[in-house]
Amino acid sequence: MIPAPPVDGVGGVTAQELQFGDFTLDQTRYRLQRGDRSIRLEKLPMELLILLAARGGELVTREEIAERLWGKEVFVDVEHGINTAIRKIRLVLKDDPDDPHFVETVVGKGYRFTAPVTWSNGGYSPPQVQPPTHEASASSYPATPGREWPLRGRVFLGGLAVVALALAWLVTRHESGKNAHQPAITSLAVLPLKNLSGDPSQEYFADGMTEELIGRLANIRDLRVISRTSVMRFKDTRLSVPQIATALHVDAIVEGSVMKEGDRVRVNAQLIRAATDEHIWAEEYRRESRSILPLQDEIAQAIAQQIRLRMSPQQRGSPASGRSVDPEAYEDYLKGRYYSNQRTTEELKKSVRYFQQAITRDPSYALAYSGLADANALLGFRGAVPSKDALERAKSAALKAIELDDTLAEPHASLAFIAETHEWDWARAEQEYKRALELNPGDARAHHWYAGYLMYIGRFDEGIAEEKRARDLDPVSLPVNNALAGRFLVAGRYEEALKQVQKTLELDPHFAPAHQTLAWAYLNQGKKREALQEFKRAVELSGPDDTNLLLDLGFAYATTGERKAALSILAKLRQLHQQGRVPSGAIGILYGALGNANQAFAWLNKACDERDPELTYLKVPGRRFEPLRRDPRFQQLLHRVGLPGS
Repeated sequence: MIPAPPVDGVGGVTAQELQFGDFTLDQTRYRLQRGDRSIRLEKLPMELLILLAARGGELVTREEIAERLWGKEVFVDVEHGINTAIRKIRLVLKDDPDDPHFVETVVGKGYRFTAPVTWSNGGYSPPQVQPPTHEASASSYPATPGREWPLRGRVFLGGLAVVALALAWLVTRHESGKNAHQPAITSLAVLPLKNLSGDPSQEYFADGMTEELIGRLANIRDLRVISRTSVMRFKDTRLSVPQIATALHVDAIVEGSVMKEGDRVRVNAQLIRAATDEHIWAEEYRRESRSILPLQDEIAQAIAQQIRLRMSPQQRGSPASGRSVDPEAYEDYLKGRYYSNQRTTEELKKSVRYFQQAITRDPSYALAYSGLADANALLGFRGAVPSKDALERAKSAALKAIELDDTLAEPHASLAFIAETHEWDWARAEQEYKRALELNPGDARAHHWYAGYLMYIGRFDEGIAEEKRARDLDPVSLPVNNALAGRFLVAGRYEEALKQVQKTLELDPHFAPAHQTLAWAYLNQGKKREALQEFKRAVELSGPDDTNLLLDLGFAYATTGERKAALSILAKLRQLHQQGRVPSGAIGILYGALGNANQAFAWLNKACDERDPELTYLKVPGRRFEPLRRDPRFQQLLHRVGLPGS
């Protein structure tokens, strides 16, 4: 026999807390905790959870739930109310209705709490919780088929309808008044949706849904939406919502899960006020896979509505909407984005294949062309494939994306990047960056790239301001934080550069580019030994195949007098150049550091012919081209690249 909870000297139950799984439920204080984290749950779902847990293992009928939560005399849509309360309970417990660990649905009957429940004294499952008793109401006497209600009954029900409408108006008024006293939501982060399929190969789908939702919400005016790079650092985190919100400097968090099985998709989403961990809104969606784009719109619109309730009319905007697209093409697009975001050469090449496959399935899919442009641009800039060919393919794809949908910001940013790094059309690059940011002011990547452009042409203060905007949208992005340190460094603001690079290393002490930036800061300050140590550390962390870092290490060897080590790296880079893995500019830079100006300019002119993106850095002071700056041939090189003011 299951023991009842203990009673005190006068017969009252002393056990107040129920424990199940790693949750603790305090009945008297209406408090639910998971470990040390307090979980917010609204009043009705909390009362229902207490009822189910207290009756652990027993069937609780829908009729009992209705009486317990609303009583017999109140006429509301109890079916919808019960379904909503159950859904919210499952959301906070992370329970799967198809494979429940806590709340089981007994079809046509009610619900059963299946997890073992321990009371605070160590006993199990308390006595029956008696529902409140009420006298019979009109609902006890349903109308007989073919016979109308008596007039008195109809008048009674009509009166109840009026009362229900009045109650609804009062609740709405109360909620509006409550919202008026709550701080406005002006910033938001969408945490990575959890993949509940149990299949790691479906991770691309959850990540893709997250990225698409971020993109849609970023179009709400005056709402700062954190970029994908930063939120992905909190994937599978154990931090609480307030802790994450503090790190990202946001007012609210969206979290949820997605499960894809065959041609069906289930998405859970909830909006949480960061400061109080209060659940503002929660919903579950079940759709066919072919309806996934309208579903993303539906979720974004629901969240936007909740946010707009807490914003002034002038601040309100609408999330972007998707278009109808072939479901298999959309799957390919999500896979392309997933691999593109990995940023390695092999993954970028894989993403190109998926984007091309999406275009083959749906030739009018603008986003697939935009993704293809991004992937090819990154491959060309890194020199992983011949730059000229890759960047030309990127431009063609970006132009096609704009032809299909001129409201997309991403392909304009890609065109700006190509105009800057490949075509050296500096006026066109700025025009395209401004157009991209006009279409989507919340695009951290566009701010980040535009900041680089401004530094290349010598507008340092503007470049730093633009990078700070990118940092605000992507606060824990390692590349963005490191880039801000680099912008300070180029502007000669060494103390600010050192402080910022230390912040980056606090985020991740193993991030090789941050050690690279720190090394350049030391080299500019004349701290040669410290610089060489940091360049070596960067190569160790990134690996010997990172030719960009290997070039910097060779430069440091050459400028600190270790000529033999520098020549060894030069020989390796020349060998890799013959294999098409290192651009000509890198060879010219290292010859310049070694003092061989003739060889340096021969290789740099060759790099000009090849449109090597490395030459965009020609005007940047204190970096790789510094040893050649006083040579008259350097001005000729600047003229060929067409940098403004040269």
